[in-house]
Amino acid sequence: MRSKKDVDEIIRLLEEEYPMADCSLDFEKDYELLFSVRLSAQCTDARVNMVTPALFEAYPSLEAFAKADVADIEKYIHSCGFFRAKARDIVAAANMIIDEYGGQVPQTMEELLKIPGVGRKTANLILGDAFGQPGYVVDTHCIRLTNRIGLADSKDPVKIEMRLREILPPEKSNDFCHRMVWHGRAVCSARNPACEKCCIRHLCRYYESLKQDESKD
Repeated sequence: MRSKKDVDEIIRLLEEEYPMADCSLDFEKDYELLFSVRLSAQCTDARVNMVTPALFEAYPSLEAFAKADVADIEKYIHSCGFFRAKARDIVAAANMIIDEYGGQVPQTMEELLKIPGVGRKTANLILGDAFGQPGYVVDTHCIRLTNRIGLADSKDPVKIEMRLREILPPEKSNDFCHRMVWHGRAVCSARNPACEKCCIRHLCRYYESLKQDESKD
């Protein structure tokens, strides 16, 4: 595992490389982010951002979503995949937020996890991006990069989240996870990582192993 000095340096270099560590999903309201994250499951953020403008215009309030016919929601989100389950979750979530939380998206992990369609990744994203709390979003990019770099040694999202809670300063956590996504898309892809372009390659276990393999040839 990487030392604290290494972790601090990785954070610093990624901050320099990606100064704007924004969430790539477009939203204006907290519940819009919640629904967008649900739509992003097995779907690209770019596709979700193409779908949500019309969806949020058709249903401009949480109450409108709560009263919506699931079949009508399906028509708007069809291209996101798994649209039936996602539509059911969106309507059910809207009703729960209204009925049990007074129309306000809850601001604790425990309460967020009770909402239909919300797992730890979604809850962490909501806490970080909607409410400014520490957020440890472990998506496919984060899983891949933390293992390659040597920050984690597991494919289990929960174990990686707990590891990140140990090594990341809480105030840096949300932006760090966003930078994992940006770096994963721009440089550290799943099949062909562009190590020669990587700003943290000298702190990466994967790159170290490549260099060792080259030295044996």
